[in-house]
Amino acid sequence: MPSSLLVRALQVADTVVMLQARDGLGTAAAIAELALAVVFVLILAALTILLFQLRGVQRTVRELATRVEKRLDPLLERGREAAANVEFITASVRTDVQRVSDSVRSLSDRLRGASERMEERVEEFNALMEVVQAEAEDIVIGSASAVRGVRAGAQVLRGEACAESDLKEMDPSEVQVTGSAKAQEAHRSRGA
Repeated sequence: MPSSLLVRALQVADTVVMLQARDGLGTAAAIAELALAVVFVLILAALTILLFQLRGVQRTVRELATRVEKRLDPLLERGREAAANVEFITASVRTDVQRVSDSVRSLSDRLRGASERMEERVEEFNALMEVVQAEAEDIVIGSASAVRGVRAGAQVLRGEACAESDLKEMDPSEVQVTGSAKAQEAHRSRGA
């Protein structure tokens, strides 16, 4: 076995390593490669540290979100209840407004009908009053002419001469047709 070791030792001694002489540009390139490798390693280390910090921030955000969610759940539930209440109130008010609107419409229709009936009755009453007035005028004129005739006849029976001009001068408002003796006496005293 010693001979194999010896052969190997001779083979290693035979190997010649040659290095090329470097010029300034080659040295600069080697330094630049080394600098880039160092920068790359530093950037990789910084990214690794940043990822670990982001992971910690993510955990913190999750914990915070969980706490906020727990605190917001009652508020959200109250908000849902409030929205349901508002919806119920809105529906109730809408129903009430619809009822009031229907009532007002019905009342308006009734008032319109009553107004039309009232107008018809007023027109009928006016027509009746015209007829009553015409009849009253006929009665008053007839009564006045009858009183004039009675006066003229009374004057003739008393022997007084009655001029036609006296009959024309009588005012129908002076004529009173009554059945009482006092009114007839007052009428006679005025006429005499």
